[in-house]
Amino acid sequence: MLSAASLSAQVPRGPIMGGGIMSPPANQRPPGLEFVGIEQHLNAEVPANLEFTDELGNPVKLAGYFGHGRPVILNLGYYQCPMLCSELLQGLVGSMKALTFELGKDFDVVTVSFDPRETTEMAAAKKRDMMKRYGRPNTEQGWHFLTGKADQINALTQAVGFQFQFDPKTDQYAHAAAIVMLTPDHHVSGYFYGVEFSPKDLRLGLVQASQNKIGNIGDQVLLYCYHYDPRTGKYGAVISNILKLAGLATMLILGTFMFVMFRADRRSHDSSGHGSGPGAADGDLRRVT
Repeated sequence: MLSAASLSAQVPRGPIMGGGIMSPPANQRPPGLEFVGIEQHLNAEVPANLEFTDELGNPVKLAGYFGHGRPVILNLGYYQCPMLCSELLQGLVGSMKALTFELGKDFDVVTVSFDPRETTEMAAAKKRDMMKRYGRPNTEQGWHFLTGKADQINALTQAVGFQFQFDPKTDQYAHAAAIVMLTPDHHVSGYFYGVEFSPKDLRLGLVQASQNKIGNIGDQVLLYCYHYDPRTGKYGAVISNILKLAGLATMLILGTFMFVMFRADRRSHDSSGHGSGPGAADGDLRRVT
């Protein structure tokens, strides 16, 4: 879950924070990893006034990626990372391709480099690679690759609890691997860990982060049965809710069965009544004479 990439010159260390969900207390971590991990800040507000530069070289504020009714997947890494960051992005693309949701229409992705020395050209190159892998046309406006200054980067990483560290001895970064789900009003909804993400979990995470503005009734049922577990960063079954739904389904089936049987019994009774009454006998006599 940790990675380092070769870089040169002086690099600021990531925000110093307490032990997070993904990591033990700092005094129990290996040397060089004291400030590396994820501290979940569920429901925390991400500052929308933070300023970055997009892959086209335009100055942007985070606020521009919110307020459209779409959830946002926040990915923190850096573009020159030789291994983990690229693996995470490829895993994310693979899960996104398995979804029926459309990038830029149903949700957005914002990738931010936490290395303040990285350039617009690096961001643009990474975007070209990822969009080619994603392969869906007319979705470029839904994935944004940003660079920024150290103070803006640290404000963002602190807000979501993302901890990273630079080791000047090895000239390498160490950081956790995770994506952060954000609501349309830029609040933290959840975290998914690792470099591969279950399409089912990703879909439910997007539906929940969207505040039910995307998805269908099936997703609502699944969200009733599966709840986000901050300890694992995944959706797990809620047995009590599943049992409630199973009981309701059983009652509906029995009710439908009884209704059908009652209607069938009435039809059978009405049919036999019309065929055996006095009127039926008189009609038979009249036809005989």
